[in-house]
Amino acid sequence: MTREKWGTRVGFILAAVGSAIGLGNIWRFPYVAFKNGGGAFMIPYLFAILTTGVFFVALEFIMGKTYRGSAPLTYFRINKNIEFIGWWQFLIAFVIMTYYVVILAWATNYIGYSATLAWGSDTQTFFYSSFLNISDAAVVGSTGGVVWKVLIALLAIWLVTLGTVFRGVKKGIERLNKVALPLLIILFLIFVIRGVTLPGAVDGLNAFFTPSWSSLTEPSVWIAAYSQIFYSLSLAMGIMITYSSYLPRKMDTTNNAFIAGFANSSFELLAGIGIFAAIGFMAQASGMSIQELAVGGIGLAFVVIPQIINQLPASAFFGVLFFSCLLLAGITSLISLVEVCISAVIDKFNISRQKTVLIVGALAVLISVFYTTRGGIYLLDVVDNFVNSFAILPGAVVEIVLVLWVCKQINVLRDEANLYSQIKLGNLWKICLGMVTPIVLIIILATSLVANMKTVYGGYPEAFVAVFGWGMVAALPVVAFLLSRIPWKDREKAKTVPEGEDE
Repeated sequence: MTREKWGTRVGFILAAVGSAIGLGNIWRFPYVAFKNGGGAFMIPYLFAILTTGVFFVALEFIMGKTYRGSAPLTYFRINKNIEFIGWWQFLIAFVIMTYYVVILAWATNYIGYSATLAWGSDTQTFFYSSFLNISDAAVVGSTGGVVWKVLIALLAIWLVTLGTVFRGVKKGIERLNKVALPLLIILFLIFVIRGVTLPGAVDGLNAFFTPSWSSLTEPSVWIAAYSQIFYSLSLAMGIMITYSSYLPRKMDTTNNAFIAGFANSSFELLAGIGIFAAIGFMAQASGMSIQELAVGGIGLAFVVIPQIINQLPASAFFGVLFFSCLLLAGITSLISLVEVCISAVIDKFNISRQKTVLIVGALAVLISVFYTTRGGIYLLDVVDNFVNSFAILPGAVVEIVLVLWVCKQINVLRDEANLYSQIKLGNLWKICLGMVTPIVLIIILATSLVANMKTVYGGYPEAFVAVFGWGMVAALPVVAFLLSRIPWKDREKAKTVPEGEDE
């Protein structure tokens, strides 16, 4: 089966950037930066980009391009004993995409609500009670019945996503990203420009950018910077390996890694400007403090932003604009997660893309339905926390240690990258990626572990967290190992790295 390829270098870069730019850029970065020193946060953030971000992207780009396979196939070709890492990343991507799509379903509904400002003045009650139909905490651990408006939107998003992946890399994923990413940037620029011209916007921007220099001495701030870069760039989830496996052999991967890394960070900065300009406006209009309004995650997107939109002139227009941006940012990331899974199954079992999309897609849709229930948001919260804190980070450490040091690929991959790259990787790449990054990731992991061991996460029932939190992350590497024991459909072909295209 001939491996697909990107139609153009631009198409590949847009797809990689589209994967990196997601919901976290819009609703996580502004809050993290504000909470961790404002303008001073940009120093550890930039340091994290240069020492981990672009170097890790460069690693995964060159792995995928050199070994020309999905994540499991790439690791298998490096050394058959580390194939399980690829399946670990496959499972992480699968778990994330089953709940990520639900948030996009919320955003889709909110595009419609924006037209009439259906959420009213009490946006928090509307979101949790009227929209998600959550009445009390008794729903935790049980489904509580499907929320049909969420399920219908979810099925529509799955139809678009699976339909795109069904068409393949060039005709599906590349074409969609060529439209979706530029459209996202244009629409979000409109939102930002309007935001910075609002009364009170300067106050919000001052709060966002005013540096707290003393914060630079706090280890937690540096940890937050590395965490943000790591999560934001879709690292150690098999995405960058999979996408780069469709590249021609002579492609400059290191240069592309820098482009992707800094494009993602530029959008995060743009998001910070837009969000805090809007928060400054809301603070002035409502008499509330910026600190009260500066929240992250779901609360920012579906509670605070609708409050701000209520106060805006042409509020319906800007409501539709914002939630359309959320949807566009999310769907390009969702597609990349799906492609990780599709590519892995195609390689392992040597079956057609179309058949794989139907099988994997059907399973993913069925599981995602559980998140559309009245208790779905609690399940989403726990799974999201644990997969990000205790699945991705350990997997990344294992990836670096086994690939670079145990399998001795650090010089092999560096030399391969330098053959065709304008930016040469040298000893700094080896030190930062091979030593600094795993040490930082272990510190982040230990910090998260201590925080989650001190108390039951979110105040949820212990059994609920034990099963869907700790149990889920413990099961992932075990299932990954079992998947790696399944024989390749065509083992000899799997062991042979194809020459690749030279254009």
